[in-house]
Amino acid sequence: MRVAAREVAATTPRAARSPGRLALARLREDRPAMAGLVVVLTLVLLAALAPVITAWTGWAPETFDKTAIDPNMGGLPKGAWGGIDTEHLLGVEPVTGRDVLSRILYGGRISLLIAMLATAITVVTGLVLGLLAGFLGGWADTMISRITDLLMSFPSLIFMIAILSVVRDVNRIVLLVAVLSIFGWTVVARIVRGQVLTIKHREYVEAARVGGGMTGYILVKEILPGLTAPILVYATQAVPAYVGAEAALSFLGVGVRPPTPSWGQMINNARGWFMTDPVYLAVPCAFLGLTVLACTLLGDGLRDAFDPKAVRS
Repeated sequence: MRVAAREVAATTPRAARSPGRLALARLREDRPAMAGLVVVLTLVLLAALAPVITAWTGWAPETFDKTAIDPNMGGLPKGAWGGIDTEHLLGVEPVTGRDVLSRILYGGRISLLIAMLATAITVVTGLVLGLLAGFLGGWADTMISRITDLLMSFPSLIFMIAILSVVRDVNRIVLLVAVLSIFGWTVVARIVRGQVLTIKHREYVEAARVGGGMTGYILVKEILPGLTAPILVYATQAVPAYVGAEAALSFLGVGVRPPTPSWGQMINNARGWFMTDPVYLAVPCAFLGLTVLACTLLGDGLRDAFDPKAVRS
């Protein structure tokens, strides 16, 4: 049965396939996007298994290893390449001797958690408000659009730094997610509003309205499916943006605070050691850059896959 199904799928013309299957087939043909997907899944898996991996290596992110540093050299790691050996696979932190691998893994958990939570809140908030603005119109559209314009006119980075600097006795992860979400939903709302203004005048939506469909039913059953592609593409591209934003804020000292590890925090700490221990700076920069690049490639691949103008012969 499976062989027969595959043969039918292989002989089915592209024009006869559903839009979802066509997009998936085109995404599979996009090698950079598939490479990005593999890297993203690998990074997520490593972050999820951080407790298991650190238990196997024997070095927690806050465990000091004074035997791995040389006090006569100002606390530099012993050996070449930042102290990389069989015990510390990515070397150790100068002065403290903390394992870089364990801190990278736990820092990745923090960065990905913040980015995914902020993306989820951003997408849901922007989707709901964009649907209401585009479908209802009138005073609802005016009010939501003016709030969107107001938030988009703010210098968001300066405002985020100010809030994070003033508010101290709050869970930093929750605060970062909240601040990033406040300024992120506006983009989604504008995208959704523009799409809804086009979709709501199509024949099948008008037919549902004439047939007595309630507003909620029309929004969920008729309009929302047409927004899946742009929302999915935006969400994929928002994750690397939030990863970079979290790293930037932690680098500036207003994001995640010690002893909680963070890639931006590690890059900030490594600034003074880049001449004597460049590996300590290179490792978090490499993981941050690889994460952003992989997510961006995947997002570009999804955008091209769902773009009907990019259909390949």
